[in-house]
Amino acid sequence: MPRAPATLTAVDGVRVGHAQDPNARSGVTALVFASAAPTVIDVRGGAAATYDTASLSLESTFGRRWALFFAGGSVFGLDAARGVRERILEEGGGHTAFRNPHTVVPISGAALFDLPSSATELPDYRSLGYDAARAASRRAVTFGRVGAGTGATVDKLRGRKFASPGGVGSAAARVRGLGWIGVLAVANSVGAIRDPSTGRWISGAGGAKGLHVSKVGGASARGTNLVAVVTDAAVSRSELARIAILTQSGLARAVVPANTATDGDLVFATSTAGTRPSRPEERPGGRADALGTAAADLVAIALRAAISSR
Repeated sequence: MPRAPATLTAVDGVRVGHAQDPNARSGVTALVFASAAPTVIDVRGGAAATYDTASLSLESTFGRRWALFFAGGSVFGLDAARGVRERILEEGGGHTAFRNPHTVVPISGAALFDLPSSATELPDYRSLGYDAARAASRRAVTFGRVGAGTGATVDKLRGRKFASPGGVGSAAARVRGLGWIGVLAVANSVGAIRDPSTGRWISGAGGAKGLHVSKVGGASARGTNLVAVVTDAAVSRSELARIAILTQSGLARAVVPANTATDGDLVFATSTAGTRPSRPEERPGGRADALGTAAADLVAIALRAAISSR
């Protein structure tokens, strides 16, 4: 019997959980770390909805996170942060800061646009965030229309009526001599999805000749591909920034078009090993290049899994 492909939870120090409201067709996915882990973000889309990401810049002082979350609901989905934080506190996570007695739990997240076209009641994203964090485990990541991918769609550049289901996907691999690296992606793209290894279109809008912005007349589509890449290799935050950049290149190979004015395409990059000193590199940047190149391939695999598991 063939072995199931590895998912993000193959990386040491990370758990993943989903929660969704099937009636509202939206949900939350939480990535919970064993301890506060160095994290960076790379945002390329023009309409990102994010939670507490300013301090993830390289020049900032406190760039570590206990968890990341992805949510539906556009800016409403950012309320999931409170629920994720509550659950981590219940589990004994968090730390004190500046000798203050209160425990703080720095987390970051991002939301995609899956709002219904009618004025229906939106789900309680705080509760969904709590449930997603409570469900977080080391089991293989569930794919498809779960968690943040519950209401996700792709192929929206020509209009929402042409959209097809998106979802959550994940993939992981061991990089020789360094450790594991894994990707979790939520496919909710404005553009179409293709397999860069074969050139075959996986979602329908690409068509036989491909999809080009110049052929689409001003469609007001909204989307967002949310990606988290996590490694258990000991790397610096500057190396994480390079890994995130390389992961974005994989996203751009798989989604056409990516990083548009009306999407929120972004990548979080985290190391669960912290920033312990490691052996000298054979060449500058070699560690980040190896891990980032692997992540670029994995994000395409994760996106393919997200839309084929429906």
